[in-house]
Amino acid sequence: MPLSKIKVIAFDADDTLWVNETFFRKAEEEFCELLEDFMPKEEANKLLFDVEMKNLPLYGYGIKPFTLSLIEAAITISNGSTTVDLIQKLIEKGKQMLQEPIELIDGIDVTLDVLSKKYRLVMATKGDLLDQERKLINSGLEKYFHHIEIVSDKTEKQYSKLVKHLDINVEEFLMVGNSLKSDVLPVLNIGAHAFHIPFHTTWVHEMVEEEVRHPNFKSFTKASQLLDYL
Repeated sequence: MPLSKIKVIAFDADDTLWVNETFFRKAEEEFCELLEDFMPKEEANKLLFDVEMKNLPLYGYGIKPFTLSLIEAAITISNGSTTVDLIQKLIEKGKQMLQEPIELIDGIDVTLDVLSKKYRLVMATKGDLLDQERKLINSGLEKYFHHIEIVSDKTEKQYSKLVKHLDINVEEFLMVGNSLKSDVLPVLNIGAHAFHIPFHTTWVHEMVEEEVRHPNFKSFTKASQLLDYL
């Protein structure tokens, strides 16, 4: 379908508008170092991931659920002998992550400025409502968006609801994001367009092995390249 039909462009937030995953990887490394007396780092990291996956249906995505998983994993790894001091360190790590300064993805502000003059722009992301709203405000990018959509997960059903809410046809919708699993595949499956801009670090849960081949799909290395097509 031609890009000339696009009316609304939705952007993912974390690692599409601003840096996010880097903070999680750093926290994981520090966690494994703290628990090294109980378990080798690689094993501890795998156990933490398993705990996160188990908790995902209950807690959803975001820093606060991640912090709870850190605490639970620490208790498991230490066989219940973890100290109050260690738990406090993990809580403080979560608070620190919530207060990290916003680092915009290179070129995203200029790209949004140009596109906002031609299209309706939407921020469509998953995660914790309070945290994502705070990051959006602190980013200085809020002025570019016509609508903000923060959901518990990104599924075909959620994207279809968003398209309906925006009162457009599915072929008039374009999603831009760093995750093939969340930002690309479900969007293509409903018949819309999807652009992929990979971030240098990807959470294991968001990785897909399949190569995407679809007429409504394009991949870029940086945000400014969108302007060559839109």
